[in-house]
Amino acid sequence: MEAATIIESESRDLIRRRGLDARADQLEPLIREVVADYDSRASSGAVPVVTDDDTVVAEVAARIGGFGPLQEMLDDPSVEEIWLNSPSQVFCARNGRSELTTLVLGDDEVRGIIERMLVSSGRRLDMSTPFVDALLPDGSRLHVVIPSITRQHWAINIRKFVARAFDLSGLVALGSLTPQAAAFLDAAVGAGLNVITSGATAYRA
Repeated sequence: MEAATIIESESRDLIRRRGLDARADQLEPLIREVVADYDSRASSGAVPVVTDDDTVVAEVAARIGGFGPLQEMLDDPSVEEIWLNSPSQVFCARNGRSELTTLVLGDDEVRGIIERMLVSSGRRLDMSTPFVDALLPDGSRLHVVIPSITRQHWAINIRKFVARAFDLSGLVALGSLTPQAAAFLDAAVGAGLNVITSGATAYRA
């Protein structure tokens, strides 16, 4: 059994025994406490050696209190969207361009992550409700579809809440609007005219 798996199991056990919230502020210090004890056993050869304590702490914290291997992409501000066609096909959109990541998950791992994502929303997935739309705590939008709506694997899309502009001048600075278009929209809103906005919600290259 790999070191991270052992540390995760021992951390979860300690959380249960102390009656703590897995998402609370004390999660990382608790994991470091477990790692310190683990390192003392590793020095005697009882368990595999950990080469980088900080990396293991971050990984275990993501597994317990975050969303596992997806947490790094969720924390990355350059990633706008994440989607899974299957556990071995994990894509992300970064700065408007889609890419196939090197991440490979297991079916049970995917289900565990989605179950943790749905906890805060109160939504559920089963044969009577084979698809769901929900908001993650950070405002990102989650959409999940399960078999038999899909052919074999759970299909997942996470559109992250990424706000880079908050007004017309911000859109002009990003190049999303020309100064002339921004001036026109400002005048139209000021005059109380109806404005219709349409188009794709994300760019695919």
